[in-house]
Amino acid sequence: MTLKTLNSLPSWSALTAHYERIRDERLRDWFASDTEAPSRAERFTVEGGGLVADFSKNRVTDETLRLLVSLADEAGVAKRRDAMFAGEVVNPTENRAALHTALRSTRADAPFHAQVAAERAKMADFAERVRSGAWTGYTGKRIRHVVNIGIGGSDLGPKMVVHALAHVAHPDISTYFVSNVDGADLARVLARIDPEETLAIVVSKTFTTLETMTNAHSLRDWFVQQGCPQEALAKHFVGVSANPAEVVRFGIAQENVFEMWDWVGGRYSLWSAVGLSIMIAVGAANFDALLAGAHDMDRHFREAPLARNLPVLFGLIGIWYRNFFGSQSYLVAPYSEALHFLPSYLQQLEMESNGKSARLDGAYVDYATSAVTWGEPGTNGQHAFFQMLHQGPTIVPIDFIAVLTPEHALVSHHPKLLANCFAQSEALMLGRTEEEARKVAGPDKPELVPHLVFPGNRPSTTLMLDALTPRSLGSLIALYEHKVLVQAAIWDINPFDQWGVELGKILGKVVEADLTAATFDPHKHDSSTSALIERARNAAKRA
Repeated sequence: MTLKTLNSLPSWSALTAHYERIRDERLRDWFASDTEAPSRAERFTVEGGGLVADFSKNRVTDETLRLLVSLADEAGVAKRRDAMFAGEVVNPTENRAALHTALRSTRADAPFHAQVAAERAKMADFAERVRSGAWTGYTGKRIRHVVNIGIGGSDLGPKMVVHALAHVAHPDISTYFVSNVDGADLARVLARIDPEETLAIVVSKTFTTLETMTNAHSLRDWFVQQGCPQEALAKHFVGVSANPAEVVRFGIAQENVFEMWDWVGGRYSLWSAVGLSIMIAVGAANFDALLAGAHDMDRHFREAPLARNLPVLFGLIGIWYRNFFGSQSYLVAPYSEALHFLPSYLQQLEMESNGKSARLDGAYVDYATSAVTWGEPGTNGQHAFFQMLHQGPTIVPIDFIAVLTPEHALVSHHPKLLANCFAQSEALMLGRTEEEARKVAGPDKPELVPHLVFPGNRPSTTLMLDALTPRSLGSLIALYEHKVLVQAAIWDINPFDQWGVELGKILGKVVEADLTAATFDPHKHDSSTSALIERARNAAKRA
């Protein structure tokens, strides 16, 4: 019996034929001939969860979207969505549900509601004591520095949110994030903090993660070296983990252990106690608003028809470029310095979730899955890599993200920022023809013409937030979470495991032992790895 695969679906075949018909058509021509109401911009603008997305500068027609929605229907996107919200096992390789949405649900009958509510109340009580100064260090001084130690989902999400919401953060508390096992990461933070005024939050689901625990032990040693008595370390360390016994074994008091659960994956966990650093920075009310925004997008994802559903449309348009145009990457360009770390966060969310080649049934895919996700805030990116986007031979779809009102007092900067954002999407779409380039070059510089031609027809989506508030940020993050699920459903893969991370960890322990052992057998590894180890061992001896 032949297994049914994605590219055997009727909608896939219809999309393939449709792609061949429109692949060479130009966006500027579609806009130029768009003279009837509603306009292309109106037809392709969708609102949901407090956000607005303009899809009109994508290389799609009304027929394209109709066929993509048919693909979502045939691939069972709604079924996978509903199974996740219902708490069914949607992570079959680990036999787990994926209930990050339960962390922000307002329904009393939501899965694990009592547990979630109790843990959030505990977080809020602790955060308020730190923020008010009631929680003090071992010498009685209030906490002014919070150091979050984690990696991956225990670092990227909280760091992104704390940076984004700095304008509503506590003015007297600085938050630092340490993730890299490179000692330089921790050393730079140690140079900026005072042990008498510092609280460390150690975040690890297992509390055995190499990078996290190495940094946690080094920070604990630093406290003691700086004069903190061993018995007073409990005033400076709290833990977030699904393994509380290991947290206590590390030396953290039982009452200072915050729980995370195995039904929440790391990259979906900032809504849980993993977000304790967020709550301390911005307060419980703003943390609740962040959750409320995510819940707004959850409702939109569940209730809006697929053809007007933001996560579905973002996911489908990504499929269109990845699987039909063959685009290998896509760019996230937030025109907001506050969203500086959003591209880094999305790199893990998208590539760790959907960078898979095994389908749910164990067979291997014969089509592309996750695109490479990358980005940089505008306008910085314009002076770095936008040259390639405009005139390079590679087509890179772009998500422009614009915040329409600033969160700071330098309001005169904001029209310039938005002008750049909107102009870039227009320039990428329009391009510049050879005839237009001749006019720019002038009659005396015909040799410049090839260099002044822009191919145009470069696709982009512009996503808009009225303002960067905790609520709108929560909705934005949830949008991308659900986009990942949509694409995973279509590709028939599991977005909630990450076995690809494991092999490097296993081999890393072997290599670490060889780097520090008294003797080394070079035959244990391939010749390249053995040579690298020998060089590092010799360098250590010289040092």
